[in-house]
Amino acid sequence: MKRSSGFPWKRARRVTPAETEAFRRAIEESTGKPRAPRGRPPKPEEERHRATSIRLHPRVLAWARREAAKRGIGYQTVINQTLLKMS
Repeated sequence: MKRSSGFPWKRARRVTPAETEAFRRAIEESTGKPRAPRGRPPKPEEERHRATSIRLHPRVLAWARREAAKRGIGYQTVINQTLLKMS
């Protein structure tokens, strides 16, 4: 069962980018500190990954997933790191 928060969602509207910028400036003025940038910084072009599709033997995938679980990273990262070592 869903509980009601009491907030009038039907009357709510989205905040515009201009309003967001005004809020950011107001916070910076009241605290005297600039807000830290949000999100992940963009990578240089030569470091960006390209989407691709590749067929791999099931044993290769099983190995990559086991390695990923041991290292606490994603299996695609394991495959990418292994291929980069070979180049």
